Amino acid sequence: MTAKRQILISLNPKAGRCSSARRAEELRGRLAALGYTVELLTDLNEVEEKARRLFRAGELRALVGVGGDGTAAELVRRTPPGTPITLLPAGTANLLAKEFRLPFDPARAAAMIDAGRTVALDAASAGGRLFLIMLTAGIDAEIVAQVHRNREEKFRSGTGSRGHIGYRSYLGPVLRSIRRYPYPAIQVEPAETDPGTESPPVRWAFLFNIPRYGFGAATATGSDPQDALLDFCGFRRGGLFPSLFGIALASLGKTHRFFPGFRFQKSTRFRLAPQDADTQIPYQIDGDPVGHLPAEIRILPRRFTLLVPKQEAARRAG
Repeated sequence: MTAKRQILISLNPKAGRCSSARRAEELRGRLAALGYTVELLTDLNEVEEKARRLFRAGELRALVGVGGDGTAAELVRRTPPGTPITLLPAGTANLLAKEFRLPFDPARAAAMIDAGRTVALDAASAGGRLFLIMLTAGIDAEIVAQVHRNREEKFRSGTGSRGHIGYRSYLGPVLRSIRRYPYPAIQVEPAETDPGTESPPVRWAFLFNIPRYGFGAATATGSDPQDALLDFCGFRRGGLFPSLFGIALASLGKTHRFFPGFRFQKSTRFRLAPQDADTQIPYQIDGDPVGHLPAEIRILPRRFTLLVPKQEAARRAG
């Protein structure tokens, strides 16, 4: 890595709750002071072209995304396997950064990029779209869809922008969904299911590659982004109180695995579909709405390379 002195910083000016341009400029200055050649870019097509060229030439130390989990996934989608990617976290949830202890402070981030190591991690795809952390279908995906619809409607009416989403953006959609969401049944078929075998449907489905979720603990047990498997958890009971009970148990050391009403499985592939073909059930990946079920989901072993703190790389290797 010592010969790789080129760094690209990709700034997503819409990420998070406030502008990240100042932090990106500070990071660029600190990396330049360490002797790196650094470019700060905001056009994703330009980022993609330069990252591919520098990676092929063996000169790219890191492609740094200034943003959140969606920014990371977009950079992975646009670059070939093996491209060293990391984040200066600037999103709303920042689940990837929290899981791998990526520093939020530009000074510490520059030191990490200079001394860090890379780890090869799995990704996954749903309907041909790549994601890094998780896919869910159910009430939370409905909330995510409402948040993004509200932002688009405000933009079209001239009363808002397609810019930052903060936690307050979720308040109205959460309250509406609590009152109205019907919890339709979801059929879940892992790759290992024998033909003709029927499994009970679930009312809320979670698939994890990395064990993080916006409200706290991931509901699936034992998620590992290096095991070439997806971890599924399904809530078999619909309704607000069973859902809140399941989330509470998941947050308490994943104790929901000791209770009935939950379904768990590991597999390389899953298919999620409405039990009633006429029902629309939304799903989301890494906090972004995608569409409605059905969806074919599969693991992509070792699809992306993340630059992390040296101690974190050693922990993952051990």
